[in-house]
Amino acid sequence: MESEQKSVRDLKIGESGVICCLNDPEMSLKLLEMGCIPGEKVKLNSRAPLGDPITIIVNDYTLSLRLDEAATIMLKA
Repeated sequence: MESEQKSVRDLKIGESGVICCLNDPEMSLKLLEMGCIPGEKVKLNSRAPLGDPITIIVNDYTLSLRLDEAATIMLKA
């Protein structure tokens, strides 16, 4: 039985993971241009007071993403 795959949206503040793939073909190009490349380490930096958007650190850059965008960035198990 395979466990459910984790996305950047599921991270808690300070947690990190390694990007395995991007799930949304339409959003993938935008995320790739921002440095969200498979194999890169990503860390959840902060959440807005109401939870959306979040900021992540990837490749020494801080990015702000909506939760629906973050949900498309899948992490290695």
